[in-house]
Amino acid sequence: MKIVVFGASRGVGYQVVQQALAAGHTVTAFVRSPETFSLQHPNLSIFQGDATDAAAVEKAIDGHDAVISALGPTRPPVPQMMERAAKNIVAGMKKHGVRRLVSTTGAGVRQPEDQPKLIDHLIGFLLKLVAKDVVLDSAANVRVLQASGLDWTIVRYPRLLDGEKKGSYRVGYLGKDSGTQISRADGADFVLKELTEQQWLHKLPVVSY
Repeated sequence: MKIVVFGASRGVGYQVVQQALAAGHTVTAFVRSPETFSLQHPNLSIFQGDATDAAAVEKAIDGHDAVISALGPTRPPVPQMMERAAKNIVAGMKKHGVRRLVSTTGAGVRQPEDQPKLIDHLIGFLLKLVAKDVVLDSAANVRVLQASGLDWTIVRYPRLLDGEKKGSYRVGYLGKDSGTQISRADGADFVLKELTEQQWLHKLPVVSY
């Protein structure tokens, strides 16, 4: 499968690129600063661009079978960056007839199916206290994808950690089905499984230990 990965330079996105290449996929890594992206592979292409640049996003999507977005907030945060990026990705996918999208966000973006525990309420309160704009922008990003009409899955993560891929984790909704952390490697593992298996189509599962 030919996959373009947004947010490929760090975190879950970087893990997605590594694991996708290892699985035999052809990957385009969409990055702002190619000079800081050290990964090399015969099936890897690098596309320099900014996700808020509609023309760059549209061009990067051309010729691919699926899109993975592991974009996260910048430091310092850019207002409405996530929402603008989502709109650009949706527009580019529709222009080129690409249907499958797996995107990622934080577990702080709540859904009706969630049954948050006390610790989840506490974490949500702290997030709104210290990163309200990021939470709101992430929620706006999700709404754009939900309304896109594409074959989307949005994977939600609690606290992300460094660590090796275990291949064993829980998938469900926030509350009794979820824990408070997951490694970036296992977060990427689920993204790639869901990309092809489509067990959570049009849903927002939480992946955690």
